[in-house]
Amino acid sequence: MAYLLQQILNAVPVASLYACLAFGYALAFGVTRRPDITFGALVALAGQMCLLFVDYGWSRLYLILPASLLLGFIGGCAYALLAGWTSARYIMLPLHRRSANSVIVASLGLVILLSEGARLALDTRSLWLPPLGQKQIVLAEIDGFTVGLTPVQLVHSTLMVGLILMGHLLLTRSRAGRLWQSVCQDPFAARLLGVDADRVFALALMASATLAAIAGLSATALYGTMDFGAGLMFGLKVVLIAAAGGYFRPLHSAIGAAGIGLAETLWSAYGPMIWRDAVIIASLVFLLVLSRRERVIP
Repeated sequence: MAYLLQQILNAVPVASLYACLAFGYALAFGVTRRPDITFGALVALAGQMCLLFVDYGWSRLYLILPASLLLGFIGGCAYALLAGWTSARYIMLPLHRRSANSVIVASLGLVILLSEGARLALDTRSLWLPPLGQKQIVLAEIDGFTVGLTPVQLVHSTLMVGLILMGHLLLTRSRAGRLWQSVCQDPFAARLLGVDADRVFALALMASATLAAIAGLSATALYGTMDFGAGLMFGLKVVLIAAAGGYFRPLHSAIGAAGIGLAETLWSAYGPMIWRDAVIIASLVFLLVLSRRERVIP
């Protein structure tokens, strides 16, 4: 019983991370209406640039660890937001005006560009952060077995859940949320009513990139490292989760992603690790097929 309870607690950071990623991805898909694998690349870019700046601050500038971490977080966030803004303003928006399907091809090119750029910047190295906040906070003790979470897990989970709640409130109770919903439903009708659909398009992609950057930095602090393989795997899972949960309902996508995070953690605890991703992705594809709706996307 104590082991099961500990595994459920271990699922909280993973579930909150997937939920935040799914929420951010749904914001972008709502306006593009096309799958965009750049989202996972931005997650990885933020984490890898953070590692690079932390290493530079520690080994070249001789900063203390807190200052190096701050430099890394600022640098990683800045690079991810710059990449997101450049992509939204100069690539995705012009292509979406001419041919929406070209967004899919452009996203593949951006992934290659970002991954190779980060690889060259890191000189094909795998960098790791020192252990951060690893002392367990005991929440219960059952039959001599302690159950709890570490401070970094608690901070990470609280941050992810807070971002989701804040985003949901903005979408449901603010003018910006109503404009996003109008562009998602019918951008042409929104333009007829005086809505600047292009601006809403770019801002939605920037909001998505911001969540990707914050989630990437938090995941890097949680796991100690980040690479493009992990980022793209996050992105692939989020694409499938959001498809099953509803691209135009970010909160539903987030809730579905949290469920996948719980299932993944329980599989890691009780099943063979080598089959974890294969089983999760196959289950998502199966769920997507069952929940498929006939709908024409213009």
